Amino acid sequence: MTYLPHLNSIFSVDCVIFAFDEGELKILLIERNQDPYKDWFALPGNMVNNDESIDAAAERVLYELTGLKDIYMEQFHTFGELNRHPKGRIITVAYFAMIRLNSAKDVRPVIPYAKNASWVSIKELPELGFDHKMIFEKGFERVKSKISYQPLAFELLPEKFTLTQLQNLYELILNKKLDKRNFRKKILAYDILKELDEKQKGVSYRAAKLYKFDRRKYSKYFQNELSFSKD
Repeated sequence: MTYLPHLNSIFSVDCVIFAFDEGELKILLIERNQDPYKDWFALPGNMVNNDESIDAAAERVLYELTGLKDIYMEQFHTFGELNRHPKGRIITVAYFAMIRLNSAKDVRPVIPYAKNASWVSIKELPELGFDHKMIFEKGFERVKSKISYQPLAFELLPEKFTLTQLQNLYELILNKKLDKRNFRKKILAYDILKELDEKQKGVSYRAAKLYKFDRRKYSKYFQNELSFSKD
């Protein structure tokens, strides 16, 4: 048997976690407590241990730096530029997830590697350490491309939502204004929403109808792309 020579590569994982809160699309950032880039904001990320898989490392790192666990994450890209880390050759496997905030709104590190964790609007991102801005942008591009053929938006919304909330979320992700009448006509024609006998509560304006995403119907019947351009 021929063995490979020793390879001086180290692997890490970085997590781009999206959430929708108070009308804004947000991502989860940590404030680093170690060099390099101490006191900088960054994506939740750290090294992969020799005795764990890449997927297991992603779950562990996200929990240690934010307290979140049991979050489904999907690999979307590998970053391997030679100079991406000041301490040497480190290859990172990036993951993304889209979650409802609910109990995940309060996040805090479990280990002192990070000072704190917080949800930050993508419109107000601070300067990020390493190449994390590039990783975020690549993850966001993946979300934009997948939102037309997978029901990603419904992973971010509350279980019960209004059509206005749904449209606002699509506009944030696609970064364009959608015609209200056309959007509602199209999304209802797809027949993947269940209209509820409920309306918004605790609002000062006219309460809107609430809807739920019908995942079973979507999985069974839906074969189209979710397009909201005018015919």
